[in-house]
Amino acid sequence: MKKFTLSLKMFFFLLLSMVFMAFAASIALDEDTAFIQKMLADHYDDTQEASLLKKYELNVTNTGFCRYKRYFSSGKVEYFSFNLKKFKDIDYLGSDKQGRLYLHTKGEDVIVQTYNDRKNGDIDSMAAYMVIPLKNMEPQDLIAISERLVKTNAQLLVQK
Repeated sequence: MKKFTLSLKMFFFLLLSMVFMAFAASIALDEDTAFIQKMLADHYDDTQEASLLKKYELNVTNTGFCRYKRYFSSGKVEYFSFNLKKFKDIDYLGSDKQGRLYLHTKGEDVIVQTYNDRKNGDIDSMAAYMVIPLKNMEPQDLIAISERLVKTNAQLLVQK
């Protein structure tokens, strides 16, 4: 009987531990995606295309998607999206004052959709990277974004 109760206690302890670990991973994922979202939003440079761009939306969701939508004055809309499971690495071209962040994926995993384009019409295609204009980026900011993207990628791959 003692052996049975010991086994039962161990089973409940392991079950409880697994439940806590599952919630801890979810909380860490939420924190990482919120951090990435905040950094990209805080450093977004709307002056690089100010004459062409009417507004933009930039979202990093807790389900692991990075979405970037640009609305142009002409009515044209460009939409880019990829799952952070497909994230490979980042490149930053520019200076600490102004530049472009390239989010590379493992293959052609970025969904690119164009709406209301008077020249080419509506287009659906795929790309290997997404470009986001940024300003006032210090090297430690880029390192922090890169580390969080890698961490988020690993957490999402584990959740499969």
